Amino acid sequence: MSSDTKDKQEIADNHIETEEFSVPNPKLLLPDKVLSNSASSIYYSGVDEISVKWLYSPHTITALVILLGFFVYSAFFLESKDPSTNAKYGFLVVVFVFVLIGIQQFRDGPFIRPHPAFWRLVLSLSIIYLLILVFILFQDKNDVRKLLGKIDNTLGIELPEKSYGDNCDLTFQNVKDQVYDIFVLAHFLGWFGRALILRDYWFCWVLSVLFEFCEYSLQHLLPNFNECWWDHWILDVLTCNWFGIWLGMKTCKYFEMKQYSWRGFNEIETTKGKIKRAAQQFTPHHWTKFEWGVTKSFKNFLAVLLMLVLAIQLDLNGFFLKYLLWIPSEHMYVTLRLILLAGASASGTSEAYRYLMDKTCKKLGTQAWVTIAILSLETIICFKYSKGEFHEPTPKKVKIFWLTIIIGLVLFALYQFALVTLFCKNKNNQTGKDKNENKIIDNEAYEPKQKKVSSKDKKKGKKNKKNN
Repeated sequence: MSSDTKDKQEIADNHIETEEFSVPNPKLLLPDKVLSNSASSIYYSGVDEISVKWLYSPHTITALVILLGFFVYSAFFLESKDPSTNAKYGFLVVVFVFVLIGIQQFRDGPFIRPHPAFWRLVLSLSIIYLLILVFILFQDKNDVRKLLGKIDNTLGIELPEKSYGDNCDLTFQNVKDQVYDIFVLAHFLGWFGRALILRDYWFCWVLSVLFEFCEYSLQHLLPNFNECWWDHWILDVLTCNWFGIWLGMKTCKYFEMKQYSWRGFNEIETTKGKIKRAAQQFTPHHWTKFEWGVTKSFKNFLAVLLMLVLAIQLDLNGFFLKYLLWIPSEHMYVTLRLILLAGASASGTSEAYRYLMDKTCKKLGTQAWVTIAILSLETIICFKYSKGEFHEPTPKKVKIFWLTIIIGLVLFALYQFALVTLFCKNKNNQTGKDKNENKIIDNEAYEPKQKKVSSKDKKKGKKNKKNN
């Protein structure tokens, strides 16, 4: 056996092949290596084509030395007598330190591109945002408004009410005003991103239509939801949303059909090839097609409903938080929240899908857990801060509509997972009985018939026995 063959056989013996990537055989590793989740563990990161090793080394000692040096510099050279400035610096440094710890020590997520550390960064920022929401929950809304005003002079000012449904005539000028709105681009990009995250046409379309009904149902609370019918269904659903979903699903199809064969930088000889490989670092390492199977089981049905509710919460919470905390739509905080939750949702949805579909996965991923907590806490804050803000009662037709939707879902679940399941079970049992009866009949048909013995033959037999 050649040395190359021996090396290949040793690698094969020391690794276990999984659906996504190769991981070391735990039986052949020391306990500390098995439990390691650091960035240096290329197998647990799923990175198997490392050529620039320093990018995937943990650098924990280097990071600690730099951090301590920064603390020393801050203690003796960054002095300010302004309490507001000191508070801002202190908060930003706390965020920086926590993020640094998270990048160094948190577990890797389901994605490895552009780098596993990037997704640990997203998780760290998600946890910080969750902690900020916990702090806000225990404050009075007026105090939070004042606090935001001290942080940014443009905040803490009551916003003017803006309605998009004052003039609903379908004229060229009205349509032009809506099309040139920055939120048209936001709609398109938002649904393009949702398609990449959810990876399901049906899911995206139901979510798109459902959100428009939510806007109809809540326009008595938020004037921002008061839009013209053609704005709801033509510009939003059939134009921006549809094009974003279509392009997103086409992108998913491209990544799904693509053949993945990665090479390290050192294996590429040409400069053009190296540049192309560097750009490919920002594309997926592999692609998993999502098949949610809403009618497959009651568990899947509930999971998809929960995903729909969380996706709706993500959008509605943004509108209500802006209104309640007096944050303009064009403010940086709104954009940063959307970017953070987009990254958290991408990783969290992948973890949730694996938890739902993979029977060997017994634990919900950290990013999915944190994202659900964020959206739930935002909703709780919105309900708390809504006291005394909204005086218009919910229209009767809105209550009837959503009650009908709920009853319809309950009836569908009873039909699909109770009646149909029971009918199929009885049918299978009946089919099994028929098969057993047919087997018995077939056995009787193939058994050789025994010849009947007459009384005369019996007497002759007895005489023969006596003579013998």
